[in-house]
Amino acid sequence: MSHTAHIRSHRKPRRSASTIAVRAGVAGGVLSTLAVAGASGSANAAEPVTQTLELPTLTADLAAQVAQSADATQQTAANYQLQAERDQAAANAAKQAKADLADAKQKAAEAKKKAQEAARKAAAERASRNAERTTLSTTASTDTSTSTSTATGSAAAVVAFVKAQIGKAYVSGATGPSAYDCSGLVQTAFKQVGISLPRVSQDQSTAGTQVSLSNLQPGDILYWGSAGSAYHVAVYVGDGMFVGAQNPSSGVGEHPLSYDPPTGAVRVL
Repeated sequence: MSHTAHIRSHRKPRRSASTIAVRAGVAGGVLSTLAVAGASGSANAAEPVTQTLELPTLTADLAAQVAQSADATQQTAANYQLQAERDQAAANAAKQAKADLADAKQKAAEAKKKAQEAARKAAAERASRNAERTTLSTTASTDTSTSTSTATGSAAAVVAFVKAQIGKAYVSGATGPSAYDCSGLVQTAFKQVGISLPRVSQDQSTAGTQVSLSNLQPGDILYWGSAGSAYHVAVYVGDGMFVGAQNPSSGVGEHPLSYDPPTGAVRVL
């Protein structure tokens, strides 16, 4: 027996090929895992950079939205202001219309009051004239018998002329020969005897001597209204009758004093 037979060898036993392969596979797997983890770590490390690059885009979009919102708010405010101005204008117009209506009503009431007052005065004047005419008519009917009925001289020529014009037309401003107005007939009649009278009735009513209606003579000038402001004239022809150009409907005609009692008379012959 050898002196080394019972001494164990200090050499490590040889590993088999299969064991080495297994270990190599394990190592490869570990390295693969580390590589994937590294790649994943690299990817995760790059992600914040990507987010940082997108921030300007997000900020620009937000600014645009804010600007649009501000524009919309400004437009809404402008619309509210315009509507307020329109409402105020409408209120002012309504207020002015109300004031104008009140003013118009007041003026209408004043005009109505004035018209009523004028109507009352006119009625009073008509009543006074009617009363005066009634008195004059009574006086003329009573006193005509004392007046001279027979015309002579120039008076006869005036009477004959106006009677010859009976039936002719009344035309304002006319002095013959086919038509007359009241003062035109009187003026033309006295022109036949060489007497020049004023053209209008107001002046003819003061052209001679004032005489009373109870002392009339043929050829006297009768007038209606006040002396100096008469509105109608005619010629007394005797027997309580007168000839005058009355109006467009009756023309030149002969009528009794009671038909339209005169106010006064003047004598120029």
